[in-house]
Amino acid sequence: MSLNLRTLAGAKPLALAASALIAALGATAVQAKTLVCVWDVAGKTGDVYAQATDYAIAMQKHGADIELKSYVDERVAIEDFRAGQCDGVVATAFRTRQFNQLAGSLDSIGSTTIVKGGKVDIDASYEVVRKVIQVFADPKASKLMVEGNFEVAGIFPLGAAYPMVRDRKMNSVEALSGKKIAAFDYDKAQGMMIQRIGAQPVSVDVTNIGPKFNNGFVDMVTLPAVAFKPFELYKGIGKTGGIGRLPILIPTVQMVVNKTKFPEGFGEASRQYWLSKFDNALRLIKIAENGIPANLWEELPVDAVPKYVLMFRESRIEIAKQGLYNKQGLNIIKRARCSINPSDAECASKTEIE
Repeated sequence: MSLNLRTLAGAKPLALAASALIAALGATAVQAKTLVCVWDVAGKTGDVYAQATDYAIAMQKHGADIELKSYVDERVAIEDFRAGQCDGVVATAFRTRQFNQLAGSLDSIGSTTIVKGGKVDIDASYEVVRKVIQVFADPKASKLMVEGNFEVAGIFPLGAAYPMVRDRKMNSVEALSGKKIAAFDYDKAQGMMIQRIGAQPVSVDVTNIGPKFNNGFVDMVTLPAVAFKPFELYKGIGKTGGIGRLPILIPTVQMVVNKTKFPEGFGEASRQYWLSKFDNALRLIKIAENGIPANLWEELPVDAVPKYVLMFRESRIEIAKQGLYNKQGLNIIKRARCSINPSDAECASKTEIE
């Protein structure tokens, strides 16, 4: 079959058009947006969403074109991620623990709390959190951050969770016996610890914990300062309640991604980014804590604090034995605690649990 010059002249533009179309399709595939679902109790006006917005811009240089979707209901954000409707999710470790139990161990009861001279050293406690996040962000720990297609792509603190009570007389382990204490229905560890001290766990979630406390259905909630204003917790505290300066844990927000949806090496770069923003997270936490009226804060009796710390440790170990906490994670956190507070009696042994 022969081709004349006119045929060739017509074929060239067609070939060029086809090439351009293929190139365009290829570019679309490379530049396809990845959807990250972001939980923030305040929605798009909250600090978590604001940090996620900065993150999305910063990660463009690592080959990711990220689109954010805001959620005020954390449960729905997680369900959408599990269903594949999101390529990544930003939520509390209570919810993301199901994707990586080791990283989720950072939010275990009392694991990051440092006590010196009968008082909590909150700055030292946050340094424990920082050290653990540094360990998890180290390239040597990359394999620990991956379970199947799920990868932990960043961690930052939400703020120390303090006991907030309707009656200041509830300032010791003994005084909590028989009281109704809020426990998130998706974190079995909380309920176990509450039962351990003879109190009654009352199932709550992020949508009703505030009303249940404010209306007297529970006597105590454990929440960070960032929840004080959005949940109107001052209503439940009233004139007789208070906030104990004893962080029962320091909850974190964790980002988990489907690593098949992101460029190679993205997870490591992402973890390093969030680590670099640790001090900014602390600044926001301090602002929230300073925004709580000073008269609501209550120092616990010096002799009561060690009892709490012992209860935390015993509860952690028991919960880990039942498979709800990751043993390797607890041991990593203990090493971080003992690097900050080596004189603590617990540091005589190398591991928290075998």
